[in-house]
Amino acid sequence: MSDVPTPQQIRRALARAERGAALDLDEATALLAATGADLERLTAAAAKVRDAGLVAAGRPGVLTYSPKVFIPVTRLCRDKCHYCTFVETPKQAARAGRAPYLSPDEILDIAREGAALGCLEALFTLGDRPEDRWPEAREWLDEQGYDSTLAYIRAMAVRVLEETGLLPHLNPGVMSWEELNRLKPVSPSMGMMLETTSRRLFDTKGEAHHGSPDKDPDVRLRVLDDAGRLSVPFTTGLLVGIGETLAERAETIFALRRTARAFGAIQEVIVQNFRAKPDTAMRHVDDLGLDDYRAAIAVTRLVLGPKARVQAPPNLVDLTECRLLLAAGIDDWGGVSPLTPDHVNPERPWPSLDRLRELTSECGFELKARLTVHPEYVVGSLRRGEPWLDPRVAGHVAALAGPDGLAIPGVKPTGLPWQEPDGGLESAGRTDLFEAVDTEGRTDDRRGDFSTVYGDWDEVRAAAVATSAEPVEAPRQARRTATGVGSAALRAAEKDPGNLSDEHALTLMTAEGELLREVVRLADDLRRETVGDEVTYVVNRNINFTNVCYVGCRFCAFAQRRTDADAYSLSYDEVADRAQEAWDLGATEVCMQGGIDPELPATAYFDLVHAVKQRVPEMHVHAFSPMEVVNGTARTGLSVEDFLIKAREAGLGSLPGTAAEILDDEVRWVLTKGKLPTRTWIEIVSTAHRLGIPTTSTMMYGHVDNPRHWVAHLRVLSRVQDLAHENGTGGFTEFVPLPFVHTSSPIYLAGVARPGPTLRDNLAVHAMARILLHGRISNIQTSWVKLGVEGTRAMLRAGANDLGGTLMEETISRMAGSEHGSAKTVAELTEIGAGIGRPVRERTTTYGVPPPR
Repeated sequence: MSDVPTPQQIRRALARAERGAALDLDEATALLAATGADLERLTAAAAKVRDAGLVAAGRPGVLTYSPKVFIPVTRLCRDKCHYCTFVETPKQAARAGRAPYLSPDEILDIAREGAALGCLEALFTLGDRPEDRWPEAREWLDEQGYDSTLAYIRAMAVRVLEETGLLPHLNPGVMSWEELNRLKPVSPSMGMMLETTSRRLFDTKGEAHHGSPDKDPDVRLRVLDDAGRLSVPFTTGLLVGIGETLAERAETIFALRRTARAFGAIQEVIVQNFRAKPDTAMRHVDDLGLDDYRAAIAVTRLVLGPKARVQAPPNLVDLTECRLLLAAGIDDWGGVSPLTPDHVNPERPWPSLDRLRELTSECGFELKARLTVHPEYVVGSLRRGEPWLDPRVAGHVAALAGPDGLAIPGVKPTGLPWQEPDGGLESAGRTDLFEAVDTEGRTDDRRGDFSTVYGDWDEVRAAAVATSAEPVEAPRQARRTATGVGSAALRAAEKDPGNLSDEHALTLMTAEGELLREVVRLADDLRRETVGDEVTYVVNRNINFTNVCYVGCRFCAFAQRRTDADAYSLSYDEVADRAQEAWDLGATEVCMQGGIDPELPATAYFDLVHAVKQRVPEMHVHAFSPMEVVNGTARTGLSVEDFLIKAREAGLGSLPGTAAEILDDEVRWVLTKGKLPTRTWIEIVSTAHRLGIPTTSTMMYGHVDNPRHWVAHLRVLSRVQDLAHENGTGGFTEFVPLPFVHTSSPIYLAGVARPGPTLRDNLAVHAMARILLHGRISNIQTSWVKLGVEGTRAMLRAGANDLGGTLMEETISRMAGSEHGSAKTVAELTEIGAGIGRPVRERTTTYGVPPPR
């Protein structure tokens, strides 16, 4: 389409919008240009969609706003947006008599005064990572004992919760997945404006976002996705009129729709109009015209649909013009403060609440106060057990929320303790906030929130198609024979197996027929050369101490909501009892892993280890996946390093390298909704290695992945192990290939994943693991739980040398549909090795010889 839509294009798009048809990008772009009678038709169509959404939400004719205070924690920022007057330099702050940051007393004074006036939200407004640009910011943080701005606002959010009862809404700009995860326990909601997806405005000198690293649209979209993966109720939106074209404006709206549909976490979309400000680089740019603004609101409503909450700030237009914004399809006025100005737009005072309420009523709507968390998320968390609110702030929200999720009329916040008392795992079974839980729809093969916890299955399916495509770097036929490409790759592997090129590695990973038999032979030879003919095993017990989990891994049939009939959590005494029983039966190791339960006490992981070591001092505790470590850091506020040190002090012996799945984020985000990204998995296991804590390593394959991902995954493990060796630590003790068990897996039930790997895949993965990890990881373990006796024997002939553990119980694979049992006796494991003429011996977790009892 041309840069300027024609009247015919606008009217064709209007006709579709009025029929309720889904708009495409070109149609949305055309509608953004509507004026006159066309604009009136457009806004009427949008208002109709808005009204239907309010009826569906159970509050027809109700518009909302959030009574709040603005807390400008710091005006320093590392960005240089060309339209911003909020940001200042340290010299400007000093001239105004301001320190780099508000002090704790200043923050609490604002919050207390706001609470007294009936405010319910504390909006923390600040610049992006000022300590990265300004030494004055770093010095102030160091003097106060904080390692970052985000650490400071986390601490201040806790103070506000405990001393005033206001609900913090944190708006610190770009955050990593780890930072979002760390802030979720102290903030019911967070936010970051997307503003625009235009790379032109970011890359081009002189444009609005040039020179501002945090305004990279790809980075900001990643933040929105990460917030969705972590089920953070998130506020975002677009800033209209900063130089973007109509097509770029439409692209921004569609980007917001994509992430909203994928994760369901975007609680509101703000459509904000540009207003030029003096003393900025864009001071001479015209304000966005009212017609353009109305069209942007209406198109946002039509594209996002009736379920979306669409907001327009009432202070950025004249009060009489607010009627036109309401008519364009908004259903929320955003935050309005009776105390503090809009620090981002200080020249635009808030309208009085009485006048805003009167105007809203004149337009046929009732204005009601909401919380910083929109009603759908309040009700979903407090009444249906959905994972939107961390339990540490759920009580603060519940104290202010009515049955409909809106604010209780006339409620005044009061401070409440933030940290739940640590009463052990028994205290994690609280149900006082989850009355009237909706368990409708529970079936035998699916958890109760199957249709919501995993995100939009259509979005997942589209992503899966993109990730699972077969590699095309070399012709498949060439890989099926031991001639040509295959023969060259095999010779390279025989010469230097641990340093194959990616091309040769992929050729051998996709081998079939005679070439595959040669790959298996080479792997078996390398196994014999490295560890000999002995097949090893460990006598151990798996203790899955809870199956309550809210991450939303799409491959997992183990996880349950707290309210599901199959949910359980073991007490510390029960865990210790099971460890004692295992020791009495000859075990030298317990492997403890559980679901990511948001109600675990902060010290639960340390207390679990301590309970086992106190009861059975000589038992090796192999516990806590990297995802559990992340959960522990969020619960405790400790860094990864400090958490691992504290766990080691409690008696932790080693870490399972699970939660790896495939170490490729595109695949990971198809497999999981809320799990840690690849870089975090690497950081945690590398930190453990640096501290002298050994870990295992794993790869789950055969779902939406392809052989290219398997090669890349093994490369990542090689780099991590090389670093451990450089640092003089042991690193990985073993590599465990884990075939995907599809039977009860949600991603298979939803028709997205394939039904696990083939025998060819299993042989290739085990053999290539032995080849590519040669000289780095000596032990390749094969899973009898997933492969059965004959499958396990085949893998022992293809480079594997270890059988894993006796387990005594193994819940995760069994619930996924494994048919090979959940325990093996020593005699049964010995028979597996004996069946192929190999000696079998017991080992310790770290592959030593167990001491005599």
